Amino acid sequence: MVAEAVPTFLGVPMRLVSLATLTVQNSALILIMHYSRIMPMTGSNRYLASTAVLLNEVLKLALCLAVAFRDRRKIDGSMSSLSTTVQNLSSEIFRRDSWKLAIPACLYTIQNSLQYVAVSNLDAAAFQVTYQLKILTTAIFSVTLLHRRLDATKWLSLITLTAGVAIVQLPSPSSAPDTDHAHHHHNHRSATYQGIVEEHAMSTMDPAKGLTAVVIACMISGLAGVYFEKVLKGSSTSLWIRNVQLSVWSLLPATIGVVFMDGAQIMERGFFEGYNDVVWTAIVFQAFGGIIVALCVNFADNIAKNFATSISILISCIASVYFFDFVVTINFIVGAVVVLFATWLYSKPDSAPQYAPVQNSEPETAAVEEIEFDVDMEKGRRGSGAGPKR
Repeated sequence: MVAEAVPTFLGVPMRLVSLATLTVQNSALILIMHYSRIMPMTGSNRYLASTAVLLNEVLKLALCLAVAFRDRRKIDGSMSSLSTTVQNLSSEIFRRDSWKLAIPACLYTIQNSLQYVAVSNLDAAAFQVTYQLKILTTAIFSVTLLHRRLDATKWLSLITLTAGVAIVQLPSPSSAPDTDHAHHHHNHRSATYQGIVEEHAMSTMDPAKGLTAVVIACMISGLAGVYFEKVLKGSSTSLWIRNVQLSVWSLLPATIGVVFMDGAQIMERGFFEGYNDVVWTAIVFQAFGGIIVALCVNFADNIAKNFATSISILISCIASVYFFDFVVTINFIVGAVVVLFATWLYSKPDSAPQYAPVQNSEPETAAVEEIEFDVDMEKGRRGSGAGPKR
């Protein structure tokens, strides 16, 4: 029997490529987004988050549409006309059941907006750890909507996860004596990097507002993902078509957000006020990074995924200390370790199925991750009949 060839990219096993991609995606995007919200402004005003959310969906739609067109072209054959391919592709995208994606698309758009609120008010490392609550919300909605059954180990891991996030958010009793040292360190950092972070940025951050945004975003992420899975279970529509449909339906709430939330400011100062290379990099990472991770995650197992998550949190912590003067407290260290342990515990394979069999199920396919940078415990449900995820 001939051994199955190991998938590679430029001679590197896809498993290692997946690990590196997941790590970069989970850490770099949050760091860039956070910096884009606290860096010295370009012009007199900072860019509007609603415009970034809209541009993210536009770029994502363009990429997915291009790939879907290429795939459709291969199916139709080179002898068919371009008009035929466009017509067939349009029929796939705007099929009668495409409206079902309007709800998760709207939820994902709101989630993206909340992430900008969160990274504007929380340190990148704190956001990374707290955002793991999406595992809890996804599990709860899976139990209530999909009637999954979680064993005692899974429930224990979810309780441990919640406790870890709570520990991270607790004020550290040892942080007060270090205030003067932190302030001195901040001044030294600012002088060295010529104002890489505005002096007033830290004082304008609202941790309570950021925490509220993260919690709501996690709830929305769990609901949208499970609803998406429930709606698409048994569907034969391709990955790229589903992503095109999601992006199409996401344009409506994203546009509404731009018009009704920031319409007056856009009319006064322009759509691209405050944009620079950092802002564009954050948008591109958000639009393209999730797709890359979703494709690569097919070649990585839970061990690689959890390893990438652990490394990304570590990278975010180190980078936050170095660039953003993040003060690592004992509470943060203990809470982060507890969260990582809970994540590992939750992803351990069960000896028996954790949910009731579902009719007309299909193998899980990976899809666009909205922020994210959000390849969560869905990977652990391979074979459960899950549909595309964002």
